[in-house]
Amino acid sequence: MGKNKHQSITEKVLFTDEKIYGVIGVCGVVGNLTARVLMDHGYKVIGNDIRNPDDCQFLYTLDCYEIQIFLSGHPESFFRASDYIIPPPSLPRDSELFKKIMKNEGKLLEIDDILKLITPCKPVICVTGTNGKTTTTSLLKHFCYESGMKPTEHGFKSLQGNIDFIPPLQCRLNGDVAVLETGTEGKPGDLRFIVERCHPTGGIITNITPDHLNEEHNFLVYARIKGELLEVLQGKKLVVNGDDPTVWGLVEDSGFQGDVVTFGVEMESQGESRKLCWCGREIIIQETLSGVGYYICKCGLQRPEPDYIATNIKSNSFVLHAQGKTLKIEMGIFGLHNVYNALGAIAAAKELLGIPLDDLKTHLKTFTGVLGRLEYIHHGHEMDVIVDFAHNPSGVETVLRELNKYYDKLAVVIAISSESGPQGDLDIIKSSLKNSDYIIPASYHSRQAASKFISHGKIILTDIEPEEFRAGTLGATHDQVIEGLKKGLECNVDALICIGEAAIKNKEDMKRWILKYSR
Repeated sequence: MGKNKHQSITEKVLFTDEKIYGVIGVCGVVGNLTARVLMDHGYKVIGNDIRNPDDCQFLYTLDCYEIQIFLSGHPESFFRASDYIIPPPSLPRDSELFKKIMKNEGKLLEIDDILKLITPCKPVICVTGTNGKTTTTSLLKHFCYESGMKPTEHGFKSLQGNIDFIPPLQCRLNGDVAVLETGTEGKPGDLRFIVERCHPTGGIITNITPDHLNEEHNFLVYARIKGELLEVLQGKKLVVNGDDPTVWGLVEDSGFQGDVVTFGVEMESQGESRKLCWCGREIIIQETLSGVGYYICKCGLQRPEPDYIATNIKSNSFVLHAQGKTLKIEMGIFGLHNVYNALGAIAAAKELLGIPLDDLKTHLKTFTGVLGRLEYIHHGHEMDVIVDFAHNPSGVETVLRELNKYYDKLAVVIAISSESGPQGDLDIIKSSLKNSDYIIPASYHSRQAASKFISHGKIILTDIEPEEFRAGTLGATHDQVIEGLKKGLECNVDALICIGEAAIKNKEDMKRWILKYSR
């Protein structure tokens, strides 16, 4: 089918209520979302997947829809009933199934066809950065809910959903506003791919650190990938962490033409670090948090005076100065990293959605955090046990720094294999050495990195040497997590924190083992 013919067919299709749209792959994320987007906009949909009902893990998302679903194969009845067929983008073009679709001239619709012809028609805010995206996104959604606005939700349990076609489809679901976490796999163009399809009305950049750095690229190349949000938001409003020299340098270096709103904190420096400036020099940062703080470079780049600024910072409170107002803010979450997350969400809620600051003050107090972020799974007389999704060096350092403010002695179980490779694993161990009393490397890669620091006396090895394992950001197996937990519970500390996606995934079994151990 020629390109022009395909386009002309597509232009007619989605305005025809009587046609039936057959979506292949409804057990997968993209196919499932595509079916729901079409149905939310009033179109008749039937679904299909080769998987059987027991393997169709997202079937529950379709419970509230009227949809006929053909599972366990691709029957002829599905093709006969479909006026148009939408296959998943992952379907190989040389596959027998794709050839079967193409035999029916005019039936094929691509996901991009759906995205072009169904626009969001609502405020869309894209949130990106290295750390803090999930909490900032969740907090901004909380502000929306409390203000009577319904954010679009992809509805998948235990799925972050911040890459590929997921955010563009999510923002087209029913709702008053779309607040989207938008990630990158470290490849030039992949964030632009997502954001362009979302049609954002505004955006947030939380920070940029080397922690998710793809080994094929240097830091500034990675930072430029995050900066693809700026390219799409030209002429619109952008909320950024002005305390991060990489973010602020990106804004100035890119020649961004739009309205920039900054946030930051005023407090004593917690130490010193260095980052590469866009001019090529190293900038010395008087840190407030890992990788951010006070800075000035010989090229003229310096920290701007924040539009939204926090002072008098306590564990779960601060004083907000913004738009000529001064407000005492109390949070339902704690930690300096969450002060930054709160500032970004407050600035975006006020500037992009018009929610009054006094309302935001009330709403922030009722936000109790994101599951998997400093989540307590056991409170004990002798030891608390916590899990956290931290999976990169600065995330680990931030979490441990915060816990050190509340506990005298701290042990950490590391269930991570760093996305940055061996150097990232080494940096995680170094951060842990600085900020904890005992380290139990539970994953294979963390144990390899820890072997270089055995002489420090803080390293405690599990009895069973972990076999090599990694699956995406999952850095340890179930058994490796439990072996690490066992060793951690033997430590004479006030708190034990288990960090990494594997700890979150296995937290229910961890709870059961803690109860058994404590009897």
